[in-house]
Amino acid sequence: MKIGFSTLALFMNSMEHFLETATNDGFQLMEMLCEGPYWPRNMLLMDKKEFEIFNSYDVSVFLHAPTIDLNPASLNPGIREETLKQLNETVDLAVEIGAKAITTHPGMINRLEDRIREWGMVYSIETLQKANDYAEGRGIKFSVENMPNRYAYFCNSAEEHEFFVKESGSYATVDTGHANTSDDPASFFKMKKIIYYHLNDNDGKKDQHLALGEGTFDLSLLNGVNNGIIELNNYENILKSRDLLVSLDQSISDVNAK
Repeated sequence: MKIGFSTLALFMNSMEHFLETATNDGFQLMEMLCEGPYWPRNMLLMDKKEFEIFNSYDVSVFLHAPTIDLNPASLNPGIREETLKQLNETVDLAVEIGAKAITTHPGMINRLEDRIREWGMVYSIETLQKANDYAEGRGIKFSVENMPNRYAYFCNSAEEHEFFVKESGSYATVDTGHANTSDDPASFFKMKKIIYYHLNDNDGKKDQHLALGEGTFDLSLLNGVNNGIIELNNYENILKSRDLLVSLDQSISDVNAK
């Protein structure tokens, strides 16, 4: 497995610090969270020479699009339009820095009614489909993440996640912690077009972003995972999770060698 981390744990640090940390700690991947100082619209105004730093490190970069206060499923057309605009700007940033793909959320509803959820689903898929088309045109892979098992969230089951991916034409990002809150976490690992995984743990009830091994997530499900981004709030827990993944990989290798 190629292992990386989300810059969520190092939020507000510099791009050089992200890349230097990844290199020094043996990570092959990194997902940059595009919030705060890394908001794509602002970054696209930077001198392009500042992006050359990404060519100086042997780290494959993914981007997590802005999601705070945005919603592709909003019943408000202005919110959807702004969400699409920022998704497209994230794609543009990916092109500038040489990122492999971008991940985003499928949105949610704010009134818990079936008719609102059905309406929001149509809008979300429409928005995500447009963003995916734009990404394809720019040579970037566009991916939709599964969400925790709550009625308000879309892609809260593997079946619905698969439907969104198929209808929007996107790839899938599977979050292990989100999957663990569902009745059937293993079903997410059977999906097609998974580009990478967000790795974290919880108690099976809430999205807690615990270090791997500290919750109830079945670690055996990670067998066969190619690209894993450890997504936690604390960098020490990222290193703890990395060490666990390395030991699991070694155990699998030892079994296969026998």
